Amino acid sequence: MMDEAEVLKTGNATADWAGTHDFEPHTGAIGSRLNWLRAGVLGANDGLLSTAGLVIGVAAASPSESAILIAGIAGLAAGASAMALGEYVSVSTQRDTEEALIAKETIELREQPEEEFAELVQLYRQKGLSTETAQQVAHELTENDPLKAHLEVELGIDQEELTNPIAAAVSSAISFSLGGLVPIAASLIAWHRMLWIVLAVAAGLVITGYVSAHLGGAGRRTAMTRLLVGGAVAMAVTYLIGRLVGTTGIG
Repeated sequence: MMDEAEVLKTGNATADWAGTHDFEPHTGAIGSRLNWLRAGVLGANDGLLSTAGLVIGVAAASPSESAILIAGIAGLAAGASAMALGEYVSVSTQRDTEEALIAKETIELREQPEEEFAELVQLYRQKGLSTETAQQVAHELTENDPLKAHLEVELGIDQEELTNPIAAAVSSAISFSLGGLVPIAASLIAWHRMLWIVLAVAAGLVITGYVSAHLGGAGRRTAMTRLLVGGAVAMAVTYLIGRLVGTTGIG
């Protein structure tokens, strides 16, 4: 039996540890939503730049508004489809792996409960807890939901927040399309068309750079400058290629 001083010491250690290791069930959900939002911003940035490259390249080669519009729409459709398929395949593989790990952990908890408990205690000790506190935390979490405890600490998986391949595919296609619509809409302005496309894309890059930096906690000015410079280089290259093709009459 522990005396009162030992109980208080253990309780304080547990409280200090809990302050830096949040077990709130919504923490994983918030992190997941932030990751999805960040992925959406990056998808929009991809749609913005890739579609702008097509539109600017065709506009530099030909003044035909219909050719520019067709190229932009075709590029947007192809890019959004490719993004959606890529995300679906990637996230499906990730989900399959997560489900396999959950099944494996479930079997181990059923067949080797004592070994799994000892493993959980050891994991908490590796995080800096004393043996006594680690045992107490592991015991309380195991009584509540042993599978959840092991998945979170050992594998970093929240079984209630598994990745969804369909949601990933749809969100990627939508975010890419939203970004791609910016240069397409700007290309419809006949007066100084190229200037409007460049300005619209630059504004979009500034917004996506700011949002992605804000979500990632990085420097906003650096992120926006990086995107603007990269976007300017990409647009310049596609413009020069378009001019070269248009001048030589290739195709």
